[in-house]
Amino acid sequence: MKDIKIELPVDDLPRSWYNIIPDLPQSLPPPKEPQDGSSRLEFLSEVMIRRCLEQENSDQRWVPIPEELRELYIQADRPRPLRRAKRLEKSLKTPARLYWKREDLSPTGSHKVNTALAQVFYAVKEGKVGISTETGAGQWGTALSYASCLMGLKCVVFWVRNVYDWKTDRRTLMQMYGGVVHASPSKITKIGETILKTSPDHPGSLGIAISEGLEYAKNSEGFVYCLGSVLNHVLLHQTVIGLETMEQFSILEEKPDLMIGCFGGGSNFGGFTLPFIGEVIGKQRECEFLAAQSLAAPNISQGEYRYDFADYAGKTPLLKMYTLGHKASLPPIYGDGLRYSGASPILSLLKSLGYIKTVTYPIDEKLVFEASRLFLQTEGFLPAPESSYAIRAMIDEAIKCRETGEEKVIACNVSGHGFLDLQGYRKVLNL
Repeated sequence: MKDIKIELPVDDLPRSWYNIIPDLPQSLPPPKEPQDGSSRLEFLSEVMIRRCLEQENSDQRWVPIPEELRELYIQADRPRPLRRAKRLEKSLKTPARLYWKREDLSPTGSHKVNTALAQVFYAVKEGKVGISTETGAGQWGTALSYASCLMGLKCVVFWVRNVYDWKTDRRTLMQMYGGVVHASPSKITKIGETILKTSPDHPGSLGIAISEGLEYAKNSEGFVYCLGSVLNHVLLHQTVIGLETMEQFSILEEKPDLMIGCFGGGSNFGGFTLPFIGEVIGKQRECEFLAAQSLAAPNISQGEYRYDFADYAGKTPLLKMYTLGHKASLPPIYGDGLRYSGASPILSLLKSLGYIKTVTYPIDEKLVFEASRLFLQTEGFLPAPESSYAIRAMIDEAIKCRETGEEKVIACNVSGHGFLDLQGYRKVLNL
């Protein structure tokens, strides 16, 4: 029975984050300035948290987690369990052993709290009074509102309009934490006003919301901008997921053969897999890694590996990443956390070197939401729409094992719960 729910004692919460940069097979391409305009690197130094920018470029393999921050992690219910999906295995008649990491158990219902607490902690240390940010599915905006509330900072969130309009309960949760939430594009910023003049009903995008968050931080005294995915320091903070998972598999005396995560910008996938990828690079283990995406935004699976801006308005430096184009028009989906034009530079490099495989699913989301319904009916837990992609991929791989007889150990990261996403499930599944 010990493999049904694998917990770690509080004392085993990681004391350091893992930074894969010194272990990469080749140097990570650095950010670049565009040929025209002002310095974007200088701009970031003005609007972002200084300690996070230091971590962005760190060559230190292990970055200590401050003890005060570890206490906040414990308050946010870390460490989190790894579970065996035995009923799902039985339903699929698969010889594969299926495990899932429960990031849905954070106070706000997603993995985003791991970096939100870290970024706000450092902002407080630097004497800031407020945070501005973007959010797509709403999980990051909620996590940052929660962290800001705990530590006494203001929080302003620019939320992709298409999602803002239907996720009213999540908006309420952000507001209860004290977050000030604007539909993006908004009339609060120049970039938002410009877009609304030509397209009053624009559904918004993460790229636009990032531009608005950056502009707001620049123009607001004592504010800094925080990003919820893509950047190196964000993935660094998220490695608590993978480090815990590694220890939990060690307790089981198991080793995953395949690790799966949904993929938008890369934070939950990277946090889950990077400690394992580091060991694969060092030839200390064998394991494969699969990123599950929507055809609405197949950045790392179908994008070009090149330099591009991380936001719509081109306020960021150019990053070497898989991109669909920073002004790409991406169709709205209910798993909006996956609807982003670019991919993490670290994960993009690893994909280009063959360490990461990808799978994409149709824009209508019926296939992935059916997977979540099966997961709910067998395991009893409702995942977030984004996590449905990882679960769909895990089910598909388990079915392959049924056909081949292979007894693989497959693990996926359930990055959040779906309790505030029921309208999306209802629409797609015709409930």
